[in-house]
Amino acid sequence: MKHAALAALLAVGLVTGLTAQGYVPYRVFDTAAGQFTDFEVMVSDLAAADVVFVGEQHDDPNTHRLERLLLEAVAARRGGVTLSLEMFERDVQAKLQEFQAGYLAEAGFLRVSRPWPRYGTDYKPLVDFAIERGWPVLAANVPRPIASEIAKTGIGVLDDKPEAERAWFAADRQCPVGEDEYYVRFKEVMGSHPTMDQLQKYYDSQCVKDETMAESIARAWTTAATADASKRPLVIHYNGAFHSDFGLGTASRTQRRLPDAKVVVITMMPLKNIAELSAVKPEGEDLRRARYLVYTTK
Repeated sequence: MKHAALAALLAVGLVTGLTAQGYVPYRVFDTAAGQFTDFEVMVSDLAAADVVFVGEQHDDPNTHRLERLLLEAVAARRGGVTLSLEMFERDVQAKLQEFQAGYLAEAGFLRVSRPWPRYGTDYKPLVDFAIERGWPVLAANVPRPIASEIAKTGIGVLDDKPEAERAWFAADRQCPVGEDEYYVRFKEVMGSHPTMDQLQKYYDSQCVKDETMAESIARAWTTAATADASKRPLVIHYNGAFHSDFGLGTASRTQRRLPDAKVVVITMMPLKNIAELSAVKPEGEDLRRARYLVYTTK
């Protein structure tokens, strides 16, 4: 039955990735070329980039399997890769490095690093692969307690932070409102529930997350480039899709810091069932969402 199912997928033009959990059906659409393409062709392009953003829907298991497959495919083409994660925060970077170096057991690391609820299934495979390869792993985000403070009391709370905590959030923070496209999209997502004052605080919290991750990525790329001027490094950053869709959020703030860098955005697009996968045809705003749209099934 497994072989018959696989044959059926191939017959309708789908592609499958082989992971430890089995086959994962997917299709890749190149919005620049305006056509579907092969996963390996996409990865070849990614391997030549400076920064790659992988925007995900956090609750989709097949997305996470493809994210691991992507790292493996890039590793087959090049070294000099840094894995960057929204899912860990700057104040645990030292503990992450201790774990990576073998000085701290995984259980001890997880006790102090505030891992996301499904870390074991969703992000551990990425971290484990990076460690196996000897790649740096970057805890890129602002600490959640600080983000929560901003959402409750406003961005001014950062002015009173002690010097030691100032290293945990971006020094350069540009958070325009009004006609700014990212702000408009954020407002649409939030709906009519928060007051304008509360919306501003929520947006400032979101903006500080984006600025902090962007600063983390740019700093890691620059540090790696300085260490070996003969090679251009690659940072692959995983975040929720809203942070990088349309080249906005963290993606635009990274490009601001690295104006000459080749930044490529991927968005994972999970669908409800496999029948939709063969019939999918990107249109409208999706054609602007990312350079590559990777469709998979839930």
